[in-house]
Amino acid sequence: MKILLIEDEKKLADSIISYLNDNAVSCEWASDLQSALIKIADHDYDCILLDLMLPDGDGFEILKELKKQNKTEGVIIISAKETLEIRIEGFNLGADDYLTKPFHLSELLVRIQALVRRKNFNGSTIISYNEIDIDILSKTVKVNNNPVDITKKEFDLLLFLTGNKNRVLSKGAIAEHLSGDMADMLDNHDFVYAHAKNLKNKLKQAGAGDYIKTVYGLGYKWQND
Repeated sequence: MKILLIEDEKKLADSIISYLNDNAVSCEWASDLQSALIKIADHDYDCILLDLMLPDGDGFEILKELKKQNKTEGVIIISAKETLEIRIEGFNLGADDYLTKPFHLSELLVRIQALVRRKNFNGSTIISYNEIDIDILSKTVKVNNNPVDITKKEFDLLLFLTGNKNRVLSKGAIAEHLSGDMADMLDNHDFVYAHAKNLKNKLKQAGAGDYIKTVYGLGYKWQND
C-alpha cells in the first residue's frame, strides 16, 4: 500500500510517516502544494492524506487536479478546519473521508485501510481467489487453508496484482508501487522480476493455480478467469 501525505507541519508529518511505516504502509511526503502536484502527476497512490491549509495554496486545488487528471486515488482530508461548508466542499470535489485534527494515528490507519478496501476490494478484508485467501489486515496468505510464507514485498505485489486483476501492470509501475520515490533512482527493474518469480513459485508450491501471467515486453497481470 502506497500513501501520499500532503502536510506542511513537519513534526506531524514525521509522526504519521513513522507510524504508517511501522505498520507496513509506505508513505511519501509533500510539504506544499507545488511539490504535491508534481508527485500526483508523476506517481499513482492507493490513498492521499490531504491537509487543506498549505503554505503556497489551498488543498482543494489538489482535489481539482485529481479530477482533472481522472485520477482514482482515495482522498482523506486531514485538517484543523472543520465547518459544514468545508466538509461539503471537500466531498463535492471528490474527497472520500474527513478526519479533524488532532486525531489518533490508529484511527487514521483504520480509515486508510477501510478506504483502500472499499476502492480496490469492495470493502472485503479477506480476498479469495479460488484456493487462495489473502487477509489484508493480518497480511497473510493461505492456499487451500495452509499458510504461505511470503515477504512484505511479495505481499504488496500480490495485493497490487489482485487489485488490478486482468490488467497488465508494467515493470515500471510495479517498481514504483513497491519502492516509491526510490524507483526513480534504480538503474533497472530486475528486482520486480525476482519478486514476481519468487511469488509465483511460492504460490505454485503451495498448490495454487498459475494466476500471475508474464506479458512479455510489458509486465505482469493477475488472471483468474
